[in-house]
Amino acid sequence: MRGVLAITCLVLTGNIAFAQGDVGRGQRLFQNCGACHSLEPNKNLTGPSLSDVYGRKAGTLESFSRYSDALKSSGIVWDDKTLDAWIANPQAAVPGNEMTFPGIRDRQQRLDLLAFLKQATKPGSAIAQSPHSGMGGMMMGGGKVPNLKKLDPEDLVRSVRYCKDTYEVTTSDGKKRKFWERNLRFKTDSGPDGPTNGAPALVPAGMAGDRADVIFSAPDEFAHFIQRNCP
Repeated sequence: MRGVLAITCLVLTGNIAFAQGDVGRGQRLFQNCGACHSLEPNKNLTGPSLSDVYGRKAGTLESFSRYSDALKSSGIVWDDKTLDAWIANPQAAVPGNEMTFPGIRDRQQRLDLLAFLKQATKPGSAIAQSPHSGMGGMMMGGGKVPNLKKLDPEDLVRSVRYCKDTYEVTTSDGKKRKFWERNLRFKTDSGPDGPTNGAPALVPAGMAGDRADVIFSAPDEFAHFIQRNCP
């Protein structure tokens, strides 16, 4: 009888352990989320900041303006239950939303991620400031996003000339680089780390060095810097 009780206790203990999330494992899992979601208050990337997400109504972070209508009208308030359903399958949780993430089917992985989020999303959380808490300040290529107000002349754009299918970018050090038109992207960054008005940045965007982004402080700079001119 004692043997049966001991086995029963071990099984129950194992189930309890499984039902609990592990913060460390969740922190590693969050690296897959951190390319699109920051843990810093109001620092929005592709998706909204997750800082203070617990207890927040979905689609209501004032500093984020790209919510889908489906999410804004869902009425969901984020807690363990709703976040678990969202992480498992965003389209099933809120049909018609624009989240491209397919979801995490493994229940233990979701519990681990929730355990991490519950601590890391608290305002002032020490975990959120950890350099290993995710990739919130990282580019897709793996390099840290630079402060675009503090760049060397070789990274500052003086002019952009367009001819046929080619863009020629002249930087402040006088050098010229040519890009196939589909390999050069034009973006804006109005945030505190964005470029100074009148000084757009040239940022590498491809592993082979054949792609780049020209990042402006505002879209009205496009017409000033990008000129169609075939010599």
